[in-house]
Amino acid sequence: MTRGSRVGLIGTLLATFLLMMNNADVTIALDPYAVATTTWRDAHVTFYGGNDASGTMNGGCGYANPFTLGYGDQTAALSGALWNKGLSCGACFEIKCKISSSSYAKQWCIASNPSIFVTATNLCPQGSFGGWCDSPKAHFDLAYAAFTRLANQAAGYAPVQYRRTPCKKKGGVKFQMNGNPYWDLVLIYNVAGAGNVAKAWIKGSGSFYPMSQNWGMNWSAYAALRGQALSFKLVLGNGRTATYYNVCPKYWQIGQTCQSAYNF
Repeated sequence: MTRGSRVGLIGTLLATFLLMMNNADVTIALDPYAVATTTWRDAHVTFYGGNDASGTMNGGCGYANPFTLGYGDQTAALSGALWNKGLSCGACFEIKCKISSSSYAKQWCIASNPSIFVTATNLCPQGSFGGWCDSPKAHFDLAYAAFTRLANQAAGYAPVQYRRTPCKKKGGVKFQMNGNPYWDLVLIYNVAGAGNVAKAWIKGSGSFYPMSQNWGMNWSAYAALRGQALSFKLVLGNGRTATYYNVCPKYWQIGQTCQSAYNF
């Protein structure tokens, strides 16, 4: 091997090593309970929130108004079996009527619409009407518009099958800054890929600081980072991770929403 070829080989190996290092935080060990799967599982669906979906506002995920945040009326409140203490917020599901399961399903399900895609934005709590959301049942309480794409509203409920599916979003991940000068509360939304955030870190001018899930997709830290540009590191439910540097400018304000340049 000539000196020139050795130098070329070393350069190639070095470039490969640097590329691996730069992408070292792209994936971590997968979290089995949250990984998107092609396996269909049985559940039931009902609907709530009124014809205009106004009753789906201010849900357990902290999204307040799903319409202004881009989730619209194709949303679902999850039973406790799927809720995972709010860590399923933002996850996307494909749902289809289980038409072959009974004459009831054949009567009420809309055969021409094989499946719908919804985002988890709320909790359907234990003890809800009809007991549909009681543990250990897997259940989706859909926004009216989502339900009526699957079944006739007169049915009231429908047997379905569901599976996790990747979320598709426009633009980057969004971080809505709340809290106070000493306590940072950040609503994380518009997350593509798995959709649900499992862990989060925040960084000002120093090191990354671990955040705690406050409720839903609101993450908090006693970091006092006012007057510092903010960076975030996120791990999704399927194990993918990404770091977003300088998402918020140095003089960010409470109530401001910052957006990353790219998504999952």
